[in-house]
Amino acid sequence: MLNSRLLFYFQRFSMSGSRHSIAVAAEVTISNWAAPGSTPSDVADVVLPNTAKINSTGLEKLVDDLLLRCWSDWRWFTHRVPLSSSTMLPGVGVFGTGSTARVLVPLLKAEGFEVHALWGRSEEEACCLAKELGIPFHTSRSDDVLLHQDVDLVCIYIPPSMTRQIAVKALGIGKNVVCEKAATAVDSFKMVTAARYYPQLLSIMGNTLRFLPAFVAMRQLLVEGYVGELQVCDVRVYGPSLLDQSYGWTCEELMGGGGLHTVGSAIIDLLSYLSGTRAHRVHGLLRTFVQQNGLIRGIRRVTSDDFCFFQMLMGGTGSSSVCCTVTLNFNMPGSFVHEVMVVGSTGRLIARGTELYGQRNGSKSEELLVGDNGWMGPEVKEMPLPLLQGLSSMVKALRQSFQAKEERRCWARGPVATAPTFEDGLYVQTVVEAVKRSSSSGEWECVEIMSHEPDPNQNLCEALKRNKN
Repeated sequence: MLNSRLLFYFQRFSMSGSRHSIAVAAEVTISNWAAPGSTPSDVADVVLPNTAKINSTGLEKLVDDLLLRCWSDWRWFTHRVPLSSSTMLPGVGVFGTGSTARVLVPLLKAEGFEVHALWGRSEEEACCLAKELGIPFHTSRSDDVLLHQDVDLVCIYIPPSMTRQIAVKALGIGKNVVCEKAATAVDSFKMVTAARYYPQLLSIMGNTLRFLPAFVAMRQLLVEGYVGELQVCDVRVYGPSLLDQSYGWTCEELMGGGGLHTVGSAIIDLLSYLSGTRAHRVHGLLRTFVQQNGLIRGIRRVTSDDFCFFQMLMGGTGSSSVCCTVTLNFNMPGSFVHEVMVVGSTGRLIARGTELYGQRNGSKSEELLVGDNGWMGPEVKEMPLPLLQGLSSMVKALRQSFQAKEERRCWARGPVATAPTFEDGLYVQTVVEAVKRSSSSGEWECVEIMSHEPDPNQNLCEALKRNKN
C-alpha cells in the first residue's frame, strides 16, 4: 500500500521530467507519504526506478542524493509526533535576517510558536542572529529549512527577487507560507498558481497594515456608513531613506527596491482592503533624488525611487470612481509621517500613525475613535510603529487560526480572513508596474491583471514573425 501511494504521488509531481520537477517530486513524495516505521528503501524502490525511466543524465544520482539528505534525521519518519493536541502550534522556519525577522521571532515565541530554523544569505549572518534570538538551527541553504522535520509554517522576509522561488517550493513540499511581496507580476502569478494548486495550505502575504487595529476599525466604520458614500482617499507617508548601509537590492529598482515597491505596495493593498474595490486606472511619477551617498559611490548608482506620487481610480467608472492620491517621500531623515484619510459624502476618517480619528459633516472637531495603546515589544528604529503593531496583531491572528484546529498543520480561515492572499499580491504588483509605466509614458495606464503566464520566448517569436513578413 505504501509503495502504491508513493508511486502515484511521485508520478503526479514529476510529469514534466525536468531536474527541478524531479527534485520537488521526490521531496513531496517523501514528506507526504513516508509512513512511520518505513525504511529508506521503501521510498527508493519507488522513486529511483521511476526516475531511471526518464531520459535525463544524472537524475538517478540527483534523487539518490536527495533521499540521503532527507533521511539524515531518522526521527522524521520513525518517531513522528501524533498531531492531535488542540494546543499544538506549527513549528516555524524563518527566512531572513533583517529588521522584520528580528521583531518577528520574539513575537512568534511570545504567542507560543516554536521557531526551529533560520535562513540567512550567509552562514555568518544566520549564525549571528540565531544565537541572538535563541534559534536552535541556522543555515544558508534554503532546502535545509524547507525539509526540516519540525517546520510546518514558513515565514519569508527576504529580498523580493528571491521570494517567489522559496514560496512556490515551500507550498510544493506541503508547508504553510506567510511571505512578503515578489519582485514582478510574473513572479506573483507563479505564486498564485502554486497557492491554487494547494488550497489546503495557508498562503498569505505579510502586509501587516490590514491587521492594525486603527485600520480594522476604519474598515468596519466604512462598512457601517460613517462617511457615507466613499469619494476620496488621500495617503501621505514621509520618512528617512530606505537604502541599506551598503549597496544591495534596496538600491535597485529591478530587484524590488524603492519607495513604491517597498511601501507603496502595502498602501495599494490597504486602500483595496478599506474600500472593497480595486484600481482600474493609474497615473504616477517616480524620482530618484539621491543617486549616490557617502557609502554608495563610484561607478554604482541608486536606481530605486525615493519619491513617488501616484493617483488611482478605483471601483466604478466615471464619476462613481473613488479617487485616490498617494505621496511617498523618503528624503526626510529624523521624521516619520503615516497618514491615511478617507472622505465621504457625510464625513471623514483619518488614521495618523496608530490612532484613528473621525469627523462627521457639521461637527466642529474630530473625535478620537481608536487610541494608541502603547507598544510593549522591542523597539526597532528601522520599522515604524504602525508596521510593528500590525505585525504583532498578525502573529496573534496566526495563533488563533492554527489553534482552532486539532492538527498543527491545519488552520482556520476565520482569524486570518482579512489577510491579503497571493491573488491580492498579484493585483498589487500589477498596479505597481502600471504606475512605473505611467511614470515613463506620462499617461494614464490601465490595470490589467495577468490571467496566464506569458511566454518567455514571446519577444523572440514576434521578431521571427516580423522577419517572415
